[in-house]
Formats: sequence, C-alpha cells, structure tokens
Amino acid sequence: MAKLTTKKRNKLPDSAFAGPDRSYPVFDKSHARNAKSRASEMEHKGKLSPASKSKIDAKADRILDSGKRGGKG
Repeated sequence: MAKLTTKKRNKLPDSAFAGPDRSYPVFDKSHARNAKSRASEMEHKGKLSPASKSKIDAKADRILDSGKRGGKG
C-alpha cells in the first residue's frame, strides 16, 4: 500500500472515503482492503457500529470488485 501523505489525503474528493468525516480512504484496492480490516477491528472493539461497518464494507467492495487501478489483487 502506497503511503498516503496528508497533502495527498487532503486533495482526495469526499467520494474517496468510506467512513464518516473522511475516514477510511478507499481510493484504490489496497486502501479498500485495509479499510475493511480496520473497520472490522473497530467494530470488534465496540468503537464502530455494525451499520457503519456495513457501509464501509459495501463501498470498499465496490472498489475491490471494479476494474480500478491499485494494489495487488
């Protein structure tokens, strides 16, 4: 996964994020996979609702299932 600097993150459109408040970037496949993992961890710890996790997973899955560039997979 490529490093996402603050400068690059700030340039991303809101649509490149799956979570609330521009959290869980999913602009490429490696970040989408990471978002799903982190969301699962946060749900397990009780810091993310099941509904929020489902929304994050759904958006990440759209990226993973599409022909978009990025990541190994």
